[in-house]
Amino acid sequence: MDATAASAPEQTPGPNLRETLLSRGYRRGLLLCVLLGVPVSLAAFGFVSLEHALQHWVWTTLPEQAGYDRAPWWWPLPALLLAGLILAPIVTRMPGGGGHVPVNGLGGPPLGPEALPGVLLAALGTLPLGVVLGPEAPLMAVGSGLALLAVRAVGAGADPRAALVLATAGSTAAISTILGGPVVAAVMVIEAAGLAGPQMVILLLPTLLASATGALVFTGFGQWTGFSTGALTLPQIPPSANPDAGDFLWGVPAAALVAAMVSLAHGLGRVTAGWTGRHTWWRTVACASAVGVSITAYALLTDRSPEEAALSGQAGLADLAADPHAWSVATLLALALCKGLAWGVSLGSLRGGPIFPALLIGTAIAMACSGLPGLGVTPALGVGLAAAAATVTGLPLTSALLAILLLGKDAPDQTPLIVVSSVVAFVVAQAVRRPKRAGS
Repeated sequence: MDATAASAPEQTPGPNLRETLLSRGYRRGLLLCVLLGVPVSLAAFGFVSLEHALQHWVWTTLPEQAGYDRAPWWWPLPALLLAGLILAPIVTRMPGGGGHVPVNGLGGPPLGPEALPGVLLAALGTLPLGVVLGPEAPLMAVGSGLALLAVRAVGAGADPRAALVLATAGSTAAISTILGGPVVAAVMVIEAAGLAGPQMVILLLPTLLASATGALVFTGFGQWTGFSTGALTLPQIPPSANPDAGDFLWGVPAAALVAAMVSLAHGLGRVTAGWTGRHTWWRTVACASAVGVSITAYALLTDRSPEEAALSGQAGLADLAADPHAWSVATLLALALCKGLAWGVSLGSLRGGPIFPALLIGTAIAMACSGLPGLGVTPALGVGLAAAAATVTGLPLTSALLAILLLGKDAPDQTPLIVVSSVVAFVVAQAVRRPKRAGS
């Protein structure tokens, strides 16, 4: 042993970690996390089921009752105007403002129970009307809010650290229900927190327990009731093949292109957020109306359903993966442009999650590049998923894992290209985005 090591303070992570894991308070917290996963998952199931039912009613049932075989091109205009009118008083008057502004990501302090009514009203009142955001942020708010309620009920609120861990576990339990299981959600929390060593283990264990319990109950409850769970899945994907030199030759630039385009849309969100910071009420309504105009433009340009450019994009992503040849290059570019504009405006003014629409936008861009010589459809799908996720989340490991899980049995063949695309997109996004000004 050298002199430097011998003179170092005797502080090793082992004893501290062992003492923490075996402490009564931590074991009590782990048990609470297991119990917490059940009510959080049931609340998430009810939220997602109701949101999907309202979405189907707005975009399928109502047009059919009005005599249309699908939503007409003008449908998003009144729908998004109504969304703005619903959201404006929630943002300006209710505690919590309906949730975090999505352009700031999924981070920020956990929302307390007092903010839950506003979050639920904002999500259920606007997302089904076509707002180009996902359900992940409201779900995380529901999970953290219920967790903090449980903390208060058992008298653990006096310990801020315990409250933060349990709130994180609750939000992870909720979001795991739509990310296909606990692993992606747990990795997301750990990577986002930038933790290592004992601190990672301390947060990882309750996160895994709560999210695994929640995912188990959520899946079983969905099978029992027959309702859609709303999880992000790709039931069908194109036939896979081992990526070759051509896939890497075109795939890496495609990942950079996805990162640049998604970053530009994200930048629009930051501009919009600054604009809506003053005169919030009427500017929120104006932004929601602008989203409706972008969605309508897609329907007019492509003569396809406006629903493809509206909403979170889960259904559109599954349709694109199942039958990519049904979409022309012009249609894919129009989808990326119109949905990208609508997503950017939504990021800075409306309420919801930022991830799901970005996945469809990135996949559309990558799929439009799949006609290049040597770039296969399945590699392009993996590139689009990984690059878009890494750009919007800033979490390359989580993004690669999410893309791998979505590709399922074909993922091993595409893993090298997925990982490279995730890293390339992360680096390009950092280069493209302007750093936030201090105090902004």
